[in-house]
Amino acid sequence: MVFCSLNRIFAAMMEYFRLLRPLQWLKNVFVFAPIFFSNNLLKPDYFWPTLVVFASFCLVSSSIYCFNDLRDVEADRQHPKKRHRPIASGKVSIKGGYTMMILSMIGALVLLPMAQSPNVLYLYMIVLGYWLMNIAYCIRLKQYAILDVSIIAIGFVMRVLVGGVTTDIWISHWLVMLTFLVTLFLAFTKRNDDYRIYEQTGTKPRVSISGYNKTFINEATAIIASVTLVCYIMYTMSPEVIQRMGTRYVYLTSGWVLAGLLRYLQNMIVFGLSGSPTKSLVKDHFVQFCILGWIASFFVIIYF
Repeated sequence: MVFCSLNRIFAAMMEYFRLLRPLQWLKNVFVFAPIFFSNNLLKPDYFWPTLVVFASFCLVSSSIYCFNDLRDVEADRQHPKKRHRPIASGKVSIKGGYTMMILSMIGALVLLPMAQSPNVLYLYMIVLGYWLMNIAYCIRLKQYAILDVSIIAIGFVMRVLVGGVTTDIWISHWLVMLTFLVTLFLAFTKRNDDYRIYEQTGTKPRVSISGYNKTFINEATAIIASVTLVCYIMYTMSPEVIQRMGTRYVYLTSGWVLAGLLRYLQNMIVFGLSGSPTKSLVKDHFVQFCILGWIASFFVIIYF
């Protein structure tokens, strides 16, 4: 009897944990970009404050996921995949969802002073701005095509900015542009998956899907991928980057970027596997190889 009760409690706790979407926390590694590209990743004075802000952003993003699931609960129940989410499936109550949303946001704000950053006020402004932008996204803005994917990309730029503000590292325009382009590319690949579901079932997984079709998504992703690659090559060969990193060989990492972009396009256009970018990162060994190869080569070039 006691064992069964413990099992039920554990199962309920896991549903609440799943509501936070811990897999999506991988997106918040963008806060480490400033210390990585400034050769400060291995310095504790830079790493630990960034880690604290990373944890804070994980909680604030979880708060938004809770609100999104509460807001879209009825639509999620009609979706072939989203109907299994904790609130849509009834495993977590509406009250429980709001409780987790509030606790996550409080936890995110409590963590910020622990970073001991001289710019803690700006950290609060960025985190609260990110939260408010995404609440507006959940309520209304996600209904508009192009604007919806643009807001997602802006959210990733804010992650990079908060990493720079935490450690007082200047963020170059190259890093801002590349972050926006890469995440806009990934957001469009996700819209391809939504449109494919719409074609197969006749049910719109999101209102904004009316502003997309397969041709537009394919051409948009191809254009963004091309611009991203050109921007990355220009970044690696720019005089200020060569001077700051102390090497002119960063351009050698461009091959990994090209391979990764082509793989995402292949998954989307050829195999129809353009679901969650985070899940693709976890499951696609080719993408994992490209990312690890890029990190390793970049690490060797700028740190050794």
